[in-house]
Amino acid sequence: MFVLLLILITVLFGFGFLDPIWWVAAAVLVYAATRRGRDRGGGRSRGGSSDLGDYRDYQERRSRQERWDRRYSRQNRARWRREDRRDREHRRYP
Repeated sequence: MFVLLLILITVLFGFGFLDPIWWVAAAVLVYAATRRGRDRGGGRSRGGSSDLGDYRDYQERRSRQERWDRRYSRQNRARWRREDRRDREHRRYP
């Protein structure tokens, strides 16, 4: 994909010697490609908000996982103990 984009920019730049509007088209394409790469995480944004947003997403995901783990373990703790006790008793008396 990147190679095709580079070829297209080169061709548009070459057509710019025939008509300057092609140089404008090539410049717009270069600008759009660099902005798209920057928004996807290809570079640092000016405000640095993308890194902060990524960290906030990570924090939210981690807190949801911790809440789920606490809830799940609390609900099933007694069942796990019964199963463990049964397993120990079963091994003791074959």
